[in-house]
Amino acid sequence: MYSLMDLEELAGYLRLKKQTIYNWLHESKISGIKVGGVWRFDKKDVDKWLRARYRKAK
Repeated sequence: MYSLMDLEELAGYLRLKKQTIYNWLHESKISGIKVGGVWRFDKKDVDKWLRARYRKAK
């Protein structure tokens, strides 16, 4: 089952400004889908992306 977050929820989850997430979307650093003109992000995909970034940082 999908657990979709909107941009504001994702910003809160990552403790980032919404503009940072818009920038990352534009730079293809993070992926999301637009549903009805609103960005949505699958929490499972975000967590997977975070784990991959964490491993690269080590």
